[in-house]
Amino acid sequence: MEILLILGVVIAAGFVLFSLARGLFYFSQGHKAQIEGTVQENQVMQNKMMMARVKWQAITIILLVLIGLLAAGS
Repeated sequence: MEILLILGVVIAAGFVLFSLARGLFYFSQGHKAQIEGTVQENQVMQNKMMMARVKWQAITIILLVLIGLLAAGS
């Protein structure tokens, strides 16, 4: 059980890193989007990636708390 939780933490942390990298990519494309006139779409993608990052961070924290509770119980 603990192995599955640890694997879940690693996977969720990977998704955090992935959504952070995509969010930074869209953030860095802000100037290009302004020139091309696609600022609205760029901002929407930045917000989507931020919300995805927050979601995966919350999942990671919940899994870490579960690991802590299991460790304290045994």
